[in-house]
Amino acid sequence: MDAIRSFRGKTPQLGQRVWVDATAVVIGDVVLGDDCSVWPYTVIRGDMHRIRIGSRCSIQDGSVLHITHASTFNPDGFALTLGDEVTVGHKVTLHGCTLGSRILVGMGSIVMDGAVIEDEVILGAGSLVPPGKQLKSGYLYVGSPAKAIRPLNPQEKSFFAYTAGNYVALKDDYLKE
Repeated sequence: MDAIRSFRGKTPQLGQRVWVDATAVVIGDVVLGDDCSVWPYTVIRGDMHRIRIGSRCSIQDGSVLHITHASTFNPDGFALTLGDEVTVGHKVTLHGCTLGSRILVGMGSIVMDGAVIEDEVILGAGSLVPPGKQLKSGYLYVGSPAKAIRPLNPQEKSFFAYTAGNYVALKDDYLKE
């Protein structure tokens, strides 16, 4: 079974130097930017709406990325969009939401339909971002529902580029294997 699958005439588009583990599944209307990595047992399912993932993003093991389809309840649905240098921790669910750039989504977190996470945010492990909620740039958020705890310090802000680069280097090693 192929990790990259077409659906309804849409085939995932991969940027340069993208690595998708053989156990992951990327389906339909999905675009992955340059230097992205998709780790084991991840599902990225753009079957009823589009998914756009920027460059230098890491989608880690067991995560599920999906959309909200258009319906009478939500005529436009919600695409799923991630900016650049987004690190998505293990077993995260992102559903029909928008994430900016330079974001760390902690392990086991859930971000729901219509939620927006602005640039430079850390979302702590196990957090829940409810439908339609907006997380402002520059803060650490934790909890269920997620709440701003404090502004990010300069060291934490520098971590975004570090962790993105770390996963770019690791996926490059996988590409060499």
